[in-house]
Amino acid sequence: MNNKVTKSARKEDIKRKWHILDAKEFNLGRLATQAAQILNGKGKINYTPHVDMGDYVVVINSEKIKISGNKIEKKYYHHYSGYPGGLKTKSFKVVSGDDPTKIIMLAVKGMLASNRLRNDKLKRLKIYIGPEHPHEAQLRS
Repeated sequence: MNNKVTKSARKEDIKRKWHILDAKEFNLGRLATQAAQILNGKGKINYTPHVDMGDYVVVINSEKIKISGNKIEKKYYHHYSGYPGGLKTKSFKVVSGDDPTKIIMLAVKGMLASNRLRNDKLKRLKIYIGPEHPHEAQLRS
């Protein structure tokens, strides 16, 4: 008889690594998919969907993110407060001028599943303007 048993990952077995992504090398969607895959832990051998297995992601140079086509003028971000007349709309150009880290955060958030694990995964996403970040010690280990 075959005695092979599929092992499911447990919270205690997870070893998290740190990955660094440079935003000036990617388009927005490509960066977001790569970051979401690392945050989900899908590249690991013992991936289990119901366990938060992902690693840490540090994104640098967020102000230099590239987008394709005419999206600088045509892409809009919407926020609705829930009250009548509470729809706020900002263009990509305005949001990138105010806070370029928000663009990457929203793109990665949209690529993650909408479940209880999403907020914990997003806490492991660190986005910085410029090439400096305070996580050098974690990246070396």
